[in-house]
Amino acid sequence: MKTVIVPVDFSETSVHAAKYAAKLLAGHYGATMYLYHSYSKPVETANAKGALESLKTELLKETVLNIETLAFEENDFVDGLEKTARHRNADLVIMGITGKSAIAQVLFGSNTLKMAQRKVCPVLIVPEKAPFKPVKNVMLTSDFKNTLESTPSGLITNFLDMVNANLHIVNVDSEHYISLTEDYEKEKQNLKELFKDYRPEFYFMRLYDVDEAINLFAESRNIDLIIAIQKNNSFITKMLTSSRTKALAYQSKLPIMIMHE
Repeated sequence: MKTVIVPVDFSETSVHAAKYAAKLLAGHYGATMYLYHSYSKPVETANAKGALESLKTELLKETVLNIETLAFEENDFVDGLEKTARHRNADLVIMGITGKSAIAQVLFGSNTLKMAQRKVCPVLIVPEKAPFKPVKNVMLTSDFKNTLESTPSGLITNFLDMVNANLHIVNVDSEHYISLTEDYEKEKQNLKELFKDYRPEFYFMRLYDVDEAINLFAESRNIDLIIAIQKNNSFITKMLTSSRTKALAYQSKLPIMIMHE
């Protein structure tokens, strides 16, 4: 990954995400991390640029990384961020999310979820409770439907190569019994072939609550990061759009990377 954009509004949540991003990218000399901030009034330009440079200086005290700053006047935060990501051909956007209060969620958390729904590039959501640790075990959630057409294998393998992590592919379905159906076995073999160089491990869980199952598995297997593929009518789409299932993003202690099919 060469171009990573990290939007900051200088809140504790966004600064935490920036620190996480800097540590994640540290040592990857071909990568550039852009600290991005948008503001609504021209008089804010100088303060915005100054604050970004201060944050850059702070991050560089602890990290060896190429960091640039971007400050733009924008009417809409998410639209401006999307435009910047497209113009810079971003490989990844890293954003924070907070569960502290309803107001905090509206001001920053909702923008994070909105950006995750845009089909620009993967978005890595960093919860405020997520401390940085090296990414050694990655969980890929899959519905095991049309896997060859819907799995962005190139994006996933690029990230796995960057962090040198083990891959755990997980499916949760209330219909699972002792053995897999023929359709599930076929899709499993498709994924096994897609990720053959990474020797993925497969897990099939018979549970009704997807959010609970993912969190339980992550804890039991020492998962460091979750990758979820957003598909139409998939559980991840529902997670991003319904108030009940937003809990996974808001309450998780693990970073969640949202990719699109």
